[in-house]
Amino acid sequence: MSQTRILALVGSLRAASINRQLAETAVQTAPEGVEVAIYEGLADIPFYNEDLDVEGAVPVAAQALRDAVAAADGLLVVTPEYNGTLPGVLKNAIDWASRPYGAGAIKAKPTAVVSASISPNAAQWAHGDAVKSLGVAGARVVESAHLHFATIGARFATTHPREDAEALTELAATVHELVQATRGEYAAV
Repeated sequence: MSQTRILALVGSLRAASINRQLAETAVQTAPEGVEVAIYEGLADIPFYNEDLDVEGAVPVAAQALRDAVAAADGLLVVTPEYNGTLPGVLKNAIDWASRPYGAGAIKAKPTAVVSASISPNAAQWAHGDAVKSLGVAGARVVESAHLHFATIGARFATTHPREDAEALTELAATVHELVQATRGEYAAV
């Protein structure tokens, strides 16, 4: 069987973001035969504008995202919560990956959402909005692969998530569920 490729889209652009650290930990938990890669370059993509989305003239950064999503077997979306919703950079990535309408790179792509915030709410609002946006965009949302992290400022204040046995176990389970979905070994929710 060929290698399974999971593309991680991280909604925080900050280099030291705990959400990014969670994605890095997911990379570490990938079993043999599975590659989890964090997409770099979300900050370079212009806001979605149909006037820019012209065949043969799509902005290079947006086309690179579309190509990466198309080449992946599944998506792992890691979202913080900004003002009660998902970050604009993540929503923008979903918008670009969903076009052209009905045939975008995200169509039918198995996708899991990991949400994390400093609040006890565990970014549940951002999670819900991400799931909604991804579903409307055509992704195959894999509910059984979702994961929520609360109070991350305190929990990971002095340690990277890769040093937290529970976080490692939970992220490994999420990656496993997502990989199963890419292989058609799950029941759609």
